[in-house]
Amino acid sequence: MTNFSIIPYEPRYQPDFKRLNVEWISRDFTLEPHDLEQLDHPETYILPNQGAIFLARLDDEIVGTVALVNTGETGFELAKMSVTPSAQGHGIGKQLCLAALEYARQIGLRTVWLESNRRAKTALALYERVGFREVPMAPSPYARADIRMEIDL
Repeated sequence: MTNFSIIPYEPRYQPDFKRLNVEWISRDFTLEPHDLEQLDHPETYILPNQGAIFLARLDDEIVGTVALVNTGETGFELAKMSVTPSAQGHGIGKQLCLAALEYARQIGLRTVWLESNRRAKTALALYERVGFREVPMAPSPYARADIRMEIDL
């Protein structure tokens, strides 16, 4: 892959952030109200309190996203990870995940959690490869969530 980089979020990338996430969620699941809150208003629902979004840029196109969301008492959630189908299979998801976890370490986090769905086998395998392990489910704003994973940093 030529000209590949992981870059921090800027407001001008909000349409790409939304497009990529709507693309993957809509493929297998239903877009939920909490998705739209975060995708339409990341400055309100993701970025406060040391939250972050990272994007994968290939040449001049944004092809992937990941977010780290401060959810208050439950800690930080790895969320909104997406890679467009045409760019999948090149390690972009792993690079996004590692960038978010490195940021988590830099801000002093000890654990990060995520929610997913057992049908997302490729994503779950990636999460396991970088060190996430399954933990008991907690209440979730997402109907599609049926697995929770954590990583100790």
